[in-house]
Amino acid sequence: MSEIAFYQLTRGTLEQVLPRLLEKVLESGRRAVVRCPTAERVEALDRALWTYAPDSFLPHGTAADGFLDRQPIVLTEGTERPNGAEVLVLVEDAPEAGLEAFERVLVPFDGGDPSAVERARGRWRAWRAAGHRLVHWQQDEQGRWVRAREG
Repeated sequence: MSEIAFYQLTRGTLEQVLPRLLEKVLESGRRAVVRCPTAERVEALDRALWTYAPDSFLPHGTAADGFLDRQPIVLTEGTERPNGAEVLVLVEDAPEAGLEAFERVLVPFDGGDPSAVERARGRWRAWRAAGHRLVHWQQDEQGRWVRAREG
């Protein structure tokens, strides 16, 4: 079963936090698929990853770029895994299909949005019942990640 890590965003937006999470994935020698709910969200996150820091480069691509098998990070609204990624990032209402194909699943969610929190709670309950290893991370006052609970 996959290890699923919930990241409750309280000190930054997804566009601010996602690049840092993806940097950690690449530092671990793994590849990632970032699964989005819509093509528009893919485009918005693609722009955010190109511009999040002036002195950083986070190699990634979308279907529009091609060569997805060579990309360490792929952004998609589909359920494919073209780069053989070990890590899946589920953005908002992205499809959950095929979790077991990944070593780790990252689920960032807006801790200030009641509907996002409720969706995360529902996923937690369902995935715990399915036997996945779960961990919940929260941001502290300085924006650092602190393990809140496991399930």
